[in-house]
Amino acid sequence: MNRWTGILKVPVCSNSAATCRVAASLCISPTYTLLVPTINAIFFNGDRVEGTGNLVIERLSDLQNIAEILCSKFGASINAWVIESSKFNGPFAVYKEFIQSLNQRGEPQSYRPNGFPASTSVVTLLSNFLVEGEAGYKKVERAKNNSQKEHQISAELATSYTPQTIILGFSKGGVVLNQLVTELSFSGTKATVDPLKPSTFSQIAENQIIPVSRESFFDSITEIHYLDVGLNCPGAYITDDEVIQKIADQLNEKDKSLHFVLHGTPRQWSDTNRPWIREEKDKFRQLLDSGKQKSKGKLEVSEKTYFADLLPNLQMHFEIIEKLVVK
Repeated sequence: MNRWTGILKVPVCSNSAATCRVAASLCISPTYTLLVPTINAIFFNGDRVEGTGNLVIERLSDLQNIAEILCSKFGASINAWVIESSKFNGPFAVYKEFIQSLNQRGEPQSYRPNGFPASTSVVTLLSNFLVEGEAGYKKVERAKNNSQKEHQISAELATSYTPQTIILGFSKGGVVLNQLVTELSFSGTKATVDPLKPSTFSQIAENQIIPVSRESFFDSITEIHYLDVGLNCPGAYITDDEVIQKIADQLNEKDKSLHFVLHGTPRQWSDTNRPWIREEKDKFRQLLDSGKQKSKGKLEVSEKTYFADLLPNLQMHFEIIEKLVVK
């Protein structure tokens, strides 16, 4: 299977000038048409770390490299999306379109579902990427065909079912996961985001390349991966029991499963200067275990520790992306 890869600055929403850098690796057919993937893996990146001189950290800070790693982890028939915050205050990622209550360092004061900002932004961002990426896609297509012949961009089915969505949050990117999980728990409202803009990508909607509404986005989520998340203040993990209990109720009602996976290193889970990270993680795990019981196993939870025999260091924090175990 061929792939189209690229990094674009994409508008987060129609009423804002804010843009996010998004790296994507998308399935395409031998005739260079978009394929419907089995999975859309959506990865939210963290703060910027520059000037370390560490080649491992530099390589694993590159958005396109992360997209390629996701493809190697989840299979050849996935679409990988790596999203960077629209705003940085120095090194600090500030996901201001995704979460309403953030301080200047991008740290949340609370997670509330009001307005569903994170889920709306995700659906709009992916849609805008495909629309904005049309020119770049055709440029690659012409180069590969070595001719001036134009091909209409369309979608072909790689699967006979709607793609699953797997969400991953790395480091500061975990705050977006927490907001999405909070919104998911209150997602009984059936309102949807605006449909895709008219374009040669109009077939995206009917062929389900990406979720095109908030409701379809929530329904498609099958796995949520926390990758060494942590903050310099409380809020790295959800500690609100109501959120998890509501999700367990939804899973029972819809008879579907959702798998939470907590991945961590000593860099975060053994940080004596930030003991709340481990405390919040343990509380979150406790709430998920309770939700698992309530949902009769439909809410699944697992925990994986990496580099457990090493002293905490910054490289392991990034290296977890490459060492990630997803099966």
